[in-house]
Amino acid sequence: MKKKKDTFINMVISLFAITIIAGFSLGFVNELTVGPIEKGKIERKVNALKQVLPEFDNNPVEEIQLVKSEFAKDSVEVYPAFKNNEFVGAAIIGSTEKGFSGLIKIMVGFTPDGTIKNIEVLEQKETPGLGTKMKDEKYLAQYREKNPSDFNLKVTKDGGEVDALTGATITSRAFGEAVQMAYDEFIKNNDALKELKN
Repeated sequence: MKKKKDTFINMVISLFAITIIAGFSLGFVNELTVGPIEKGKIERKVNALKQVLPEFDNNPVEEIQLVKSEFAKDSVEVYPAFKNNEFVGAAIIGSTEKGFSGLIKIMVGFTPDGTIKNIEVLEQKETPGLGTKMKDEKYLAQYREKNPSDFNLKVTKDGGEVDALTGATITSRAFGEAVQMAYDEFIKNNDALKELKN
């Protein structure tokens, strides 16, 4: 009977030791990867800012404004852009969970009057070959140089002015919703952004 008890105690001790070692190993690996992953995200945002904004000479990442929105769980990221201390536009992160496969997150660049300069897709999980075509030049070109104050961001099927992606109307609707969210936040915060350098 004593031998069985010793075996059980040894198994418990061995299992406990393995669990502790595995836990520390996972924690160590996580610490090693957190920095590079975060750095990669920042680099993607900086590259996206260069694509969506007019020419600027400030550092929008350092001057980020986090604003509360009824349309987002977390704060909305607003990146103001200045050249020679003059407001030249802002990039806003728009997002929606209504994509065909969930989250669609985009960065929309606006000129001071609210005209869309450009859009970059930051995150999406849409169907390859269908919804992923939201990144294509032909689709994104529909939004450029348009001001949502007089351009309906809905798809034509819903009475708007945007041609939906073939076979991906749900994705197109969600994309338009994310652009509209970004525009609404831009309009709400536009005056405050212009005052940042004064």
